[in-house]
Amino acid sequence: MILHTTEVTPLADYRLMVKFNTGESGEVDLSGELDGEVFEPLRDPALFATAHQHPIMRTVAWANGADLAPEFLLELMRSKINQSA
Repeated sequence: MILHTTEVTPLADYRLMVKFNTGESGEVDLSGELDGEVFEPLRDPALFATAHQHPIMRTVAWANGADLAPEFLLELMRSKINQSA
């Protein structure tokens, strides 16, 4: 099975609520990940809030063309869950 997101909801403080086709879901904190030419503009809360489920790539994408691999998002989500355990 190829991993992809099924639902994306932008939250405050550079966080996303993400659901995956594996059945897993949870919060992904991107506050420490918004570096570089494509991702730094997402520090603008209004632009970050444009996060959505890309209909073709089936991952998180933003209005400025930035997107993140679902594997990266799932790893961030899992690492937060493991830190909480």
